[in-house]
Amino acid sequence: MKTLHHRLFSVLLAFTACSLDQIQTAVAADRPNVVWLVTEDTGSSWYRLYNPSQGAAMPNIERLASSGLMFRNAFSCAPVCSVARSTIISGCYAPRLGVQYHRAERLVQMPAGMHMFPWYLRQAGYYTTNNSKEDYNFVKAAKQGVWDESSRNASFRNRSEGQPFFHVQNYSVTHEGQLFRGLPKNAESVIDPDEIEVFPYHQDTPLMRRKYAEYLTRQTLVDKEIGNFVTQLEDEGLLDDTFIIHYGDHGGVLPGSKGYANNDGLQVAMVVYVPKNWQHLAPAERGAEIDGFVQFVDLSATVLNVCGVEPPPGIDGRPFLGKGVTLSELSTRDTAFGYADRFDEKYDFVRSLHHGQFQYMRRFQRFNVDGLQNNYRYKQPAFAEWRTLYQQGKLNARQSQFFEIQPPECLYDLSADPHGVNNLAADPAHRETLLQLRSKLQQQMRQLPDLSLLPEPVMLSQSADRSPAALGQEQQQRISTLLDVADLQLLPWDQAATPLARALKSNDELVRYWALISCSSFGMQAVEYADQAAALADSDPSRLVRLRAAEFLGLLKYRDPMPVLTELLQQTTDPIEADLILNSVVLLRDHPPGWPFDVQALQGTPWLSGKNGQFERRIGYLRGDQP
Repeated sequence: MKTLHHRLFSVLLAFTACSLDQIQTAVAADRPNVVWLVTEDTGSSWYRLYNPSQGAAMPNIERLASSGLMFRNAFSCAPVCSVARSTIISGCYAPRLGVQYHRAERLVQMPAGMHMFPWYLRQAGYYTTNNSKEDYNFVKAAKQGVWDESSRNASFRNRSEGQPFFHVQNYSVTHEGQLFRGLPKNAESVIDPDEIEVFPYHQDTPLMRRKYAEYLTRQTLVDKEIGNFVTQLEDEGLLDDTFIIHYGDHGGVLPGSKGYANNDGLQVAMVVYVPKNWQHLAPAERGAEIDGFVQFVDLSATVLNVCGVEPPPGIDGRPFLGKGVTLSELSTRDTAFGYADRFDEKYDFVRSLHHGQFQYMRRFQRFNVDGLQNNYRYKQPAFAEWRTLYQQGKLNARQSQFFEIQPPECLYDLSADPHGVNNLAADPAHRETLLQLRSKLQQQMRQLPDLSLLPEPVMLSQSADRSPAALGQEQQQRISTLLDVADLQLLPWDQAATPLARALKSNDELVRYWALISCSSFGMQAVEYADQAAALADSDPSRLVRLRAAEFLGLLKYRDPMPVLTELLQQTTDPIEADLILNSVVLLRDHPPGWPFDVQALQGTPWLSGKNGQFERRIGYLRGDQP
């Protein structure tokens, strides 16, 4: 009997041990891992997967797609890294939080009660690592408890046994700066430059073709790196429990894409490897291609949802993987919001709406031509050649658009015109689509509200001790009014003239500011307000109003704007305000009518004693240090 009891006990013990092993295994795989493989400066048109005739062969990424999902309509919300990455890490549209400017003048706080999304994963027991680029416009992540480790040595391998992980691996071989030179040592081009088909807005020259070939070759180099990483996951027995999401951190880097809110600057590849053990969290079978739109603002909600963590209230994104996401609902998503503001020292204010086959673009300061000097861009040889050929009159109309004033709104049918060179905004056949997308964009900007309607120095000074998002909520009605004034640019002059006259006399300095920008947009049609603008340029109490008044007069060739702009630069103590003024100085000097500027008159001004990359580049360029 004792022997029987002993045997029963032994069987029970063995069963219990087996059950515990199974329980431990279940706990270890109770939640999936997530890995992001992020390449820099790479739009979807550079992949064979998306562009079979001209894209690079990337077999490792293609294998991920065949075992997962390929999103055909994936968009960065911004065409440059710090703004795109700030959108991703917060799960919020950048102009709502005040992080829409590339190279932040000041790092800002997340909204009260909100965290960068890996913080929520850490609270849920995930090990979070980033190798290694952050480039957020928020106060440093290290101070926010976001990452267990963020460095060039960061690895998920340092986690506790059985701990699920979220890891980001960044690859820089495709970054813009790599095109300042040739291919890496011992790397040979795998693309024949003679077989390249250049974009319709690019010059077809041997140099441009060579840079295309180098850039396509770099896609193949990064694909090999990605393949090595995936092999390591497989060798470590992690592949069946790990979602792998690959994307480029915004569109491509050849001239006119990175930094500009056109389709080539915003549309990216998005490939998701779906692990065998977690296929139930995917909205479609492995190998599927999905047409529903996804945006970078959705990435944080997606990872949290996949990991079983409730996305926090206050974010703007929606998950496209995980519990509750269906293919039928995902297929109804057909809109993506984009934005481009200051890009290093070059100011701009452009909003974009992809909707179905169309892209609508709204330029709020259309006189700030895309080709305005930006020192880092023109280090790229093909970029510099592009401008030289324009100056020599050797480009056709499509190739010249980048250096010339554009309409305040553009509409492109991307199904027929993927690179956006044929503007349909004035085509009566597309009038209904134009008005529909205009209204959608206006509604989006009001709902945020869009903080770019407050000039950058104003936004930062009024939110110095808090998140700019709080300022936006306080001034939502004012921002809506400023949008109304800015959108007078979209009306015929005979309908805009009277409300503009009222706005020029407003007690609100920012209403006067935007009225003058709208006058500049109308050009000579608004010449009847030149005398009133001259009075504002000479004596308005706001330096920013004086700036826009002088700019309007200079663009009209009504009078030399440089004495007023020089005076403003001599008066201001705010380097951020100085950046904004210097942008107009360079615009008015380098582009018609070409007013001369004496940079020596700025010697000894207070803001020059500070450290600020933007004004240092502008001053160096005005001195002739940068060609």
